[in-house]
Amino acid sequence: MESPCQILQNVTTVTEFILLGLSSDPETQLILFGVFLLIYLVVLMGNVLILLTISLDNKLHSPMYFFLANLSVVDIGYTTAIVPKMLMNYLSQEKSISLSGCLSQLFFFISFAGIECLLLGVMAYDRYVAICHPLHYSVFMSCKVCASLAATAWILGLANSGVHTGLMSRLSFCQDNVIHHFFCDVPPLLQLSCSNTQINQIVVFAVGGNVVIGSFVLTLVSYVYIVASILRIRTKDGRLKAFSTCASHLTVVNIFYVTAIFTYFLPSSPSSSKKNQALSVMYGIIAPMFNPIVYSLRNKDVLNALQKVIGKVR
Repeated sequence: MESPCQILQNVTTVTEFILLGLSSDPETQLILFGVFLLIYLVVLMGNVLILLTISLDNKLHSPMYFFLANLSVVDIGYTTAIVPKMLMNYLSQEKSISLSGCLSQLFFFISFAGIECLLLGVMAYDRYVAICHPLHYSVFMSCKVCASLAATAWILGLANSGVHTGLMSRLSFCQDNVIHHFFCDVPPLLQLSCSNTQINQIVVFAVGGNVVIGSFVLTLVSYVYIVASILRIRTKDGRLKAFSTCASHLTVVNIFYVTAIFTYFLPSSPSSSKKNQALSVMYGIIAPMFNPIVYSLRNKDVLNALQKVIGKVR
């Protein structure tokens, strides 16, 4: 009788994976179900509310809020790509996901994560223009330029994910089908494959690295100029006011880049699965919940617009 790997020379025999999730204890799973259901509802409500507020208030029809609206769509997208399936698994005895479902989840998650990464870089550039070139802001950040920057972020994010997912679909899985994670992600799938994953690992560093590092460099350079410009402001109140416009963005940037780099660009091992799970929860679930708060709800313009929207609904 042929071994699975002999059969798998040309065809992948594994048709489904088992997602172990964050815990195997039934009581803990119920607690996690309640916690992540609440977080997911907050993500949906918070980001939908931000989208409605920005679309209904003409005062918020500016480049900064245009990119924030895109960010809200992305946050809804990549939490929806992983959280509903995770919640279903906590209530089900069978924690399986089909191979096609796994690859679909991988594609959408990497797509939205990549788009968010690029949007954070674009938003850093927007803050740079606003603080360092305020008189030319309307020229540098015209409607056409903003639309082009947003479209580029979406196209590159989808293309980056398509490359990773396409290469992943070519791998063979002929041994263990148990994923020590709560969703289908690149590192745990590479650990399960019985094929040569060297090309996949190179692409993660080359293609994915260019997306992350390129966006990070754009963010870093923008903030070098921003800080230099802020330090030239003579009054303390002026410096604080200028810095306050960037503080929220810096908070989210730190959470996103640090966790993403530790998850995808450091050497992985079976013992690092718990660490990767914790980091994935941070940038894949927790960060989208806080984004509406740190970006928008601390903003007086958004709060005033939000009050108007709620008043109209009432």
